[in-house]
Amino acid sequence: MVLLVIDAQNAITNDRLYRFQEFVSTVKTLIKTARENNIEVIFARHDDGAGTPMTKGLDGFEIYGEFAPEQDEKIFDKQVNSPFRDTGLAEYLSEKGETELIITGLQTDYCIDAAVKCGFERGYKIIVPRLANTTFDNSFMTAEKCCDYYNNFIWNGRYAECISADNTILKMKGLQK
Repeated sequence: MVLLVIDAQNAITNDRLYRFQEFVSTVKTLIKTARENNIEVIFARHDDGAGTPMTKGLDGFEIYGEFAPEQDEKIFDKQVNSPFRDTGLAEYLSEKGETELIITGLQTDYCIDAAVKCGFERGYKIIVPRLANTTFDNSFMTAEKCCDYYNNFIWNGRYAECISADNTILKMKGLQK
């Protein structure tokens, strides 16, 4: 089991996100629990390229301070929505024999959706804890509707097991299958 924290970067981790405080609290708790239970925490960062706030080398590219990786934790940089494409993440997980991923981070309708579906296609058992992914309003739907749509309709029972953070923590502690 691995906890994957996707795109929680300074440029986009802010109070404009749907249920921002709950998201931060949930992800911090999951990271803390993972570390306490010897579950590897892996980060993925998105590089939008030169001239954007999420450009390698700029503060906006860096991982949000409250989720800061520890010195030995892996960070995989990506340039597309999927954290598996051309990053070395898939190869790393394969070498370690990992079969189960807990997916958290930003944004529900972009990189989290890609991670869930691409991870599923690669044969991983995917767990998506509630309130551990979020997004912004877009021109088609509110962030609330978007989060509900993906977590409760698109992913759950198809690509992933979408469960409460408390149940995820029980799984991380080996108290629930």
